[in-house]
Amino acid sequence: MKISLHNQVAVVTGASSGIGSGIAKSIASAGATVIVNHSSERSVDEAKAVLKEITDAGGNGITYQCDVSKEDQVMKMFQDVVSQFGTVDILINNAGVQKDAKFTEMTIDQWNTVIGINLTGQFLCAREAIKEFLRRGIDPSRSVACGKIIHISSVHEIIPWAGHANYASSKGAIKMLMQTLAQEYGADKIRVNSICPGAIQTPINKDAWSTPEALNSLLNLIPYNRIGQPEDIGNLAAFLASDLADYITGASIFVDGGMTTFESFSTGG
Repeated sequence: MKISLHNQVAVVTGASSGIGSGIAKSIASAGATVIVNHSSERSVDEAKAVLKEITDAGGNGITYQCDVSKEDQVMKMFQDVVSQFGTVDILINNAGVQKDAKFTEMTIDQWNTVIGINLTGQFLCAREAIKEFLRRGIDPSRSVACGKIIHISSVHEIIPWAGHANYASSKGAIKMLMQTLAQEYGADKIRVNSICPGAIQTPINKDAWSTPEALNSLLNLIPYNRIGQPEDIGNLAAFLASDLADYITGASIFVDGGMTTFESFSTGG
């Protein structure tokens, strides 16, 4: 049983580092042409490095700068990708940020930035992807589905997180966005799911694993007793985007080493 995404085009947002880069490489290794999205001039070199890894391994793709919280930029990205590659088959809605603060000290800018990228960005990209899926229709030479969207959520769509109200709120909302789209477009054979990572070793959470003390403290929350890697998410994303997962839609799938079993209660709480 082999995962194949050959003859398909995938947009991966926030793909210049962390989980996004792991997903982009896994999707490319399964045969998809990957659009490595990044948000600004600061991430150009990182995006090029990810693309080089993809092409060096025999894959195909391009980099594309777009701030997913900006409607005009998202619309142009999809227009340009369709113009260059003919269509879009897969959207991985991954771009996300954290702007942490105690709730009473959280600024409106911190709130709006996180909601804008983590939630509004996923709405905008999903909207443009679904428009393209419906325009193209089902092409059996590409996939038995009309299109595939994978939202990258978090264990914090169900676990509250003090000091991170904006982030947790964005992830909780992603669950409802994902399920609503799966419900609304299921009859059109558009599949929509979420991957909910736990602790993954990426730059966004470096403080949680960069010292032995921090890592040991983190592992107290993870029954499987290791920190996740970007490829753990990428492997599942490739599967969910493939026809092997054709009966999976509307699902939140947790990739967290058991974090959502609440390890702290293993000895009675």
